[in-house]
Amino acid sequence: MKVTVYNCRPFDEKELFLRYEKELGIELVLCPDAPDKENAALAKGSDCIDIITSKMPEDLLKVFADYGVRYVTTRTIGYDHIDVAAAKKLGMTVANAPYGPHGVADYTVMLILMTIRKMKRILERTNIQDYTLAGIQGRELKDLTVGVIGTGRIGRTVLSDLSGFGCKLIAYDIFENEEVKAAGIPYVSLEEMWQQADVISLHAPLTDENFHMIDEKAISSMKDGVMIINTARGGLIDSEALIKGIESGKIGGAGLDVVENEFGLYYYDHKSDILSNRELAILRGFPNVTVSHHMAFYTDCCVDTVVRDSLLGCKCFMEGKENPWEVK
Repeated sequence: MKVTVYNCRPFDEKELFLRYEKELGIELVLCPDAPDKENAALAKGSDCIDIITSKMPEDLLKVFADYGVRYVTTRTIGYDHIDVAAAKKLGMTVANAPYGPHGVADYTVMLILMTIRKMKRILERTNIQDYTLAGIQGRELKDLTVGVIGTGRIGRTVLSDLSGFGCKLIAYDIFENEEVKAAGIPYVSLEEMWQQADVISLHAPLTDENFHMIDEKAISSMKDGVMIINTARGGLIDSEALIKGIESGKIGGAGLDVVENEFGLYYYDHKSDILSNRELAILRGFPNVTVSHHMAFYTDCCVDTVVRDSLLGCKCFMEGKENPWEVK
């Protein structure tokens, strides 16, 4: 069997792909670029392609389907960048490669601490040898209510990690989890979340139903000085509403590992380019907003896991075995 791998990073993934190619007995074609209509021909003769967060709309999927590709796996938990309905219509199976929750959970707690302690401003001052204190007085977690939206594996791990800091914890999910309840953490409505939380951390997948769940109306209902953390998907937040909230002072700070319209920007070197994402440029300029480039997942364990499991999913598909990574 043959798998064509796109977005293959030479500095961390390539060695792993070559190792698992031998271990699993899979022939690989490695391409460092994102899949597009020009390089789709590389997948000719491959039943499977392996990607990361590149957009896969219907017209691009059709090109791959015409080359005989029947399986698309993404080395990510989320798969909203793939038009799943179109893939099914074309007879293609979509799969993902979930990684352990601890890397993103660790990163989330770091962003929370950085945001409430105004670490961006502290670091910027230190870099220019400004050691003054005015404007960098922080807050302590023990005095705050932290709301977690989405109590899947990552959200639950964040709640567990935060339990040692003495803060009050509340949660929201359309599917309430018994483990969270057993820990004594109450589920609240979104309206109650907006009213009670000093820090709101997002851990929900992006769907049509929760697109822009944090919009101008939601922000207006939040506590003054609320801090928002997003390590999930950029589309959960209306960027314009977020910017207005920061400019008005309603939002006291934000830690963003994801933003809207990041496709084609993140994971590429754009230091000499004029970016088309105006909202990203504005958000990066605020002294109370920390922005990183969708890398909360990026740990040794995660990279190994997604490479291995994406290929194992391909192997299950080709051998007609039960496939735990298939998107139903």
